[in-house]
Amino acid sequence: MGVSDVISAANFSIKQLAVPVIISGLEMLQNAGRERMIDLMESRLSVAESTMSNLLCDGLYSNGSGSGGKEIDGLDAAVPVANTAGTYGGITRAASGITAFWSNQVSDQTSANGLDATKIQGYWNALWAKCTRGTDRVDLIMADSTVWAAYMASLQALQRFAQPEVGNLGFPSLKFMDADVCLDGGIGGSCPAGTAFFLNTNYIHFRPHASRNMVPLAPNKRYATNQDAEVQILGWAGNLTCSNASLQGRFDANG
Repeated sequence: MGVSDVISAANFSIKQLAVPVIISGLEMLQNAGRERMIDLMESRLSVAESTMSNLLCDGLYSNGSGSGGKEIDGLDAAVPVANTAGTYGGITRAASGITAFWSNQVSDQTSANGLDATKIQGYWNALWAKCTRGTDRVDLIMADSTVWAAYMASLQALQRFAQPEVGNLGFPSLKFMDADVCLDGGIGGSCPAGTAFFLNTNYIHFRPHASRNMVPLAPNKRYATNQDAEVQILGWAGNLTCSNASLQGRFDANG
């Protein structure tokens, strides 16, 4: 009896992100002495962290091709609509024997049904079942504004008020089965329109490098060689990785 090969190796490149922070010599003079109200460099580093967080959030939904291939291999690469094509983590999805575990599940309602609040729970039930293996099941659903609103509307039709004097139309938090349903739309949301990602977080991980997780690249001051300015660079390195794509799902309602 032959030995079964039960492990395939996926390889994910380290992606890097840097945000420069510059303070001019004049600004340092204006921000010095006992009358200084704030530490200008520290304040700009704080703003740079917010900028970097926004860029990373965008990258988490990308396919990894942005910025000349330097962007994170995000959910559009890990959980695509075209789930049996292309290469992910160095493994070709269409290869014989690979498709079953390296292709995510898809509920594609693009042409037939679009986004219908009266049908969304049925579609989600079917997708949930396809992403379930024994006790392994989806524990996080990330949705854009339109999908989140449709799911919210489907629940509000069934809502009952325990106290007749209080009419609270809505829910402070949403669940589907036992998974959290999170809105990543609205202002600055990055989730693709008409999309919800069904994620099993036991097998998909955001992995920043331990020594390059939104930190200044050098603790000491850096100075520009051609101007009176102090420069600090905030750096990040890492990627989004997945070890089982078949337990991830994507609901697509782009009509």
